[in-house]
Amino acid sequence: MRLLSFAAPLALIAAPVGAQDALKDEVTSILDEAGPATSWGLMVTDGQGREVLSIDPDKRFVPASNTKIFTTAAAMDAVAQGQLPEAAGTGARVRISRTGKAQDVILEGRGDPHLSAAPDCATDCLATLADAVAKRTRRVRNVVGDAAAFPDQRWSPGMSWNNIPTRSGTGISALSIDDNEILASVAPGKLGELPAVTLPSYYSLMNLATTVPGNKVELGYDRAPNGRELVLTGSIGVDAKPETLRLGVDDPAHYAAWRLAEMLRVRGVRVTGEVSSRYRPLLPSDDPAVRGDAPPVRVPAVAALAQVETPPIGETVRTVNKVSQNLYAELLLRRTGCIRGTCSIADGQAAVTGMLVRAGVPEGTVSLSDGSGMSTYNRVTPRATVRLLDWVAGQAWGAEFRASLPVGGVDGTLSRRFAGTALAERIFAKTGTLNATNALAGYMTGASGRALTFAIYANDVPEAVRATQFMDRALLAIAAAN
Repeated sequence: MRLLSFAAPLALIAAPVGAQDALKDEVTSILDEAGPATSWGLMVTDGQGREVLSIDPDKRFVPASNTKIFTTAAAMDAVAQGQLPEAAGTGARVRISRTGKAQDVILEGRGDPHLSAAPDCATDCLATLADAVAKRTRRVRNVVGDAAAFPDQRWSPGMSWNNIPTRSGTGISALSIDDNEILASVAPGKLGELPAVTLPSYYSLMNLATTVPGNKVELGYDRAPNGRELVLTGSIGVDAKPETLRLGVDDPAHYAAWRLAEMLRVRGVRVTGEVSSRYRPLLPSDDPAVRGDAPPVRVPAVAALAQVETPPIGETVRTVNKVSQNLYAELLLRRTGCIRGTCSIADGQAAVTGMLVRAGVPEGTVSLSDGSGMSTYNRVTPRATVRLLDWVAGQAWGAEFRASLPVGGVDGTLSRRFAGTALAERIFAKTGTLNATNALAGYMTGASGRALTFAIYANDVPEAVRATQFMDRALLAIAAAN
């Protein structure tokens, strides 16, 4: 582990005091253009833990998807310590349960976020499990989606309920399929008539939308929590291209079982019973603060007919950070929690806290309620985020972590930001966007080639303000001066 020196002689501080003051004035002036309502927090170090610039670095901010930095770092740290297996034992599996002559198919999830039922699936495929069942029998009764490996915490504390119908708020389950999303396609109909909607029969449709002149798309949709009727509203232009909607799933274990049942029928297996799901209730023993030294509840292992394996955690981390994938982040937090107990959110956060202690992040500067950043309860300070990132850079897996971050002007959620600027291909950072919140934290290279670590947060952003433009200008000014 690289030790950070916070007692460096004044001569080692990078810029003269006058230059530092001038840079801070310039950055403050840029951020002030956003107006007085927006709250800003900023911390920049030179990668050796020495402060370059700060604005309210010890104030707590909602980090949005910057939360994923903490989740993915904790997972990679646990793998490096040999506490968390890369993939073994996490893939979905299928087994046959017999009651007399009746046979039920049990599809068990164990936290794999990559299981897919897509027609072009090449690895980690539900079709592999369906083939195994079809090879064994031509008739089954019930198909059950079993998500009992994790406690039932389909939505994290502090997540806004209005996100539930969307892909951002899809349910979290030990048994997941196709990112727990259902795709709907909306194409224009004849002028003045209903648009044409292609939607899997898992959801029913109330189509209240209209086809209008032009090519503008102004569609809206909603669905009651735990409801399966999609209400489509708004309009689509008669000349518009079809629009794809990505819908959330409230009962992922049931949806996965439904998909398996459909695959079995295609393979000539008769399904005579029902499709259902089961979850494990959240218990006091799932919280390490309550559990104490009591042994956690474990799900007994049962022999499987067939199983698939999830890709290495490094691949999951890359997906989480590059495209800010919420479901994968939440499952990664729970999988990391498995090393401490019952794969609960609380156990995952206990693992994050343990990492923060070893990284030298002061207590009370980080408070997290989920793994993805959808929770409005999350709080971090800019200094805490930078302290963690500096520590990560000194770990054996630090380069892999850095490579998982979006690259300015190149890929992920930064593919369009910083393109054509001095920071194109020179900034590696995790974005964050939530209601009235923007965040960006990671690493960048200054004009002189100097390595910088930074975190910048904007909270309480008015609807009319695009905070990211001021954020990016501030970082460009900092990079130019370093």
